[in-house]
Amino acid sequence: MNDLSYPFTGFADHGVSEALYLDDPDGNGVELYWDRPIDEWPRQPDGNIDMYTKPLDLEKLLGELK
Repeated sequence: MNDLSYPFTGFADHGVSEALYLDDPDGNGVELYWDRPIDEWPRQPDGNIDMYTKPLDLEKLLGELK
């Protein structure tokens, strides 16, 4: 049996979603993401969505498993 591992290449908080990034065996980038509930999306004063890219709080994410 082969011991294959696909290490994560990145993690991001986009405000409206959280994302995990890794490469598949062929080197293609893969993004796994999930949207936050729409009522939690960050908004600008005029009501437009205020997306961003910040580091993902992995400790908080893993804490949700407990």
